[in-house]
Amino acid sequence: MPELSPRRRMLVLAICCMSLLIVSLDNTVLNVALPSMQRDLHATTSGLQWTIDAYTLVLASLLMLAGSTADRIGRKRVFMAGLVVFTTGSVLCSLAPSLSLLVVFRMVQAVGGSMLNPVAMSIITNTFTDARERARAIGVWGAVVGISMALGPLVGGLLVQSVSWRAIFWINLPIGLAALLLTLRFVPESRAPKGRRPDPVGQVLVIALFGALTYGIIQAPGSGLAAVAPYFVIAAVALGALLWYEPRRDEPLIDLRFFRSAPFSGATVIAISAFAALGGFLFMSTLYLQNVRGLDALHAGLWMLPMAAPTFLCAPLSGRLVGTRGPRLPLLIAGAAMTASGLMFALFEAETSNTTLLLGYVLFGIGFGFVNAPITNTAVSGMPRAQAGVAAAVASTSRQLGQTLGVAVIGAVLAAGIGSTSYRDTFVDAARPGWWIITACGLAVLALGLLSSGLWARRTAEQAARRLESTEIRQAVGAAGRV
Repeated sequence: MPELSPRRRMLVLAICCMSLLIVSLDNTVLNVALPSMQRDLHATTSGLQWTIDAYTLVLASLLMLAGSTADRIGRKRVFMAGLVVFTTGSVLCSLAPSLSLLVVFRMVQAVGGSMLNPVAMSIITNTFTDARERARAIGVWGAVVGISMALGPLVGGLLVQSVSWRAIFWINLPIGLAALLLTLRFVPESRAPKGRRPDPVGQVLVIALFGALTYGIIQAPGSGLAAVAPYFVIAAVALGALLWYEPRRDEPLIDLRFFRSAPFSGATVIAISAFAALGGFLFMSTLYLQNVRGLDALHAGLWMLPMAAPTFLCAPLSGRLVGTRGPRLPLLIAGAAMTASGLMFALFEAETSNTTLLLGYVLFGIGFGFVNAPITNTAVSGMPRAQAGVAAAVASTSRQLGQTLGVAVIGAVLAAGIGSTSYRDTFVDAARPGWWIITACGLAVLALGLLSSGLWARRTAEQAARRLESTEIRQAVGAAGRV
């Protein structure tokens, strides 16, 4: 890809951030609308979980395929296709007559979404080649998540209150169409020097692993462990098959050599932990504010601002810290703040007092604001640029898998605790195990942030990059010899 002017690079960054905005808004807006959907579509708690997890599950399953496909056939082409499918899926969601069809249309949205964020990150990585400039760009990218968290609850609450939950999907249309036209005009096409071949077996195994695991977790409270045990067996078999099959391919869907880098492996687990905490936090908070406190959607959205605003403010600061001092400090701040927030709810029932509820939300917002930039930067830095799409896709997959598991596990714990009784009577006690899970996720971010950012970790990253580059050179020489 030719070197672009500074103004053109910033325009490309803005276009890529528009795709992140609609995907992130979709999740935060949807959370505020859950109680309204529950009443209108007569949904159970597990039904509400599926409106979120059907999307994140498909997204997690297809992100690596989208990243490698974009590297092979062209990032701009795949990015534009993703905008078209995502926008079409949004229209279908707004028209869904039942919960089951809403879940199906959310899956259509996810197919489009899988072609957006990892591909956009790959475009950014190949546009901003200077390490510090890239770190700042990724900080802006992280700030967009904060913007979506700030705008999502307010916009969603306003639309649900004044129109209906269906209106939350309308906001994707103008942003999606504008991003599509701007991409067509201003984003240059780029691809990896050597595209990766499809890996259909690996793709099927990933779908089986994620799908079976999520289904088993969500359905366990209602169906019982014996009924869902076969799904956990399927997940375990799929995982074992992946670990056996992928290293034997020249161009695997998941290049397990990436995980020889301690920073990359740490970033992957940190992403799963942080986004599991986010998914569970939003799910429980929304149900508490509306079903227990009795707030309408707009006022529930306003209550989410103390979490959203710090995320928005801390994300660019985190990006600057990563660019100047490395990922360790932002990760330690993130882990400490998320752990403190979880403990406030688990130990002190923070939701029962306005002051402690506000403080718990602020702490979580600070933690989540600091965690995004170091995850993304660590995942793509040190990797060969030709593999940027795949590396970014693994990081994005980890985020979506984390959010899927967070909603599935914490939602299942909550559903088991509430049972058939009233939300108002049992919610605080039923939610406590969920808050302990969020606390554990915060501790994981803290411990892995410390472990994966030291001198030893950097040496493993350098060794992994050298192995990847030498393998690419051997494959290129072999291909040239065959020609």
